[in-house]
Amino acid sequence: MKFIPYEVKTGMENMQIDSDLLDSAIEEQSSEPIFRLYGWKPACISLGRNQKDDFLDKELLCNLGIDVVRRLTGGRALLHDDEITYSFICPASYLKHGDNITASYKEISQILIDALKKLDIETDFGAAKPPNTHFDYCMLISTGADLCYKGKKLIGSAQFRKEGYILQHGSILYDYNPELLKKIFKEEVSPDSITSITEINPAISKSNIIELLSNVKL
Repeated sequence: MKFIPYEVKTGMENMQIDSDLLDSAIEEQSSEPIFRLYGWKPACISLGRNQKDDFLDKELLCNLGIDVVRRLTGGRALLHDDEITYSFICPASYLKHGDNITASYKEISQILIDALKKLDIETDFGAAKPPNTHFDYCMLISTGADLCYKGKKLIGSAQFRKEGYILQHGSILYDYNPELLKKIFKEEVSPDSITSITEINPAISKSNIIELLSNVKL
């Protein structure tokens, strides 16, 4: 597996790198998976591929210094701030269940499950819930392929498929500001719905997570 070490980029740069890595893998017909870790600076909202942006207060975001970018993948908006983001690219044929979307999510996410277990963070796949169409913030929606800790969403992931290849990327919530999220998305962020690494164990540093994920295998 080709590993691309953790780096902090702007939202536009991060999404372009993921897109370029996918296109390069397709062009080269690469059989080797790619695993990348990254962060965001400045903080950035990523919109799902087909998501409308009319719920965003552009003036507020400008005043807060928060960028906006659109992802290749679907789903709803995320605020990328105090988190670790991963992306995984491979031909669908590389996976045992590459033709099945839900099963492939789970197969790729096993990387994250195994790594977090070493920090005594036991995660599992949340039960799918009928989406409340009011929610624009992705972490308030459970798809059944998201990773949860004690029933609370910790990692949200999304996929994009192109010419037999899969790009899956996702947000590992290290910490979050519920008041900021409420201000941006105009929605209550209940501590019963989501959690973060710092809530689970404040002694775990972001570098601890990055180091573990830097040595994973699938």
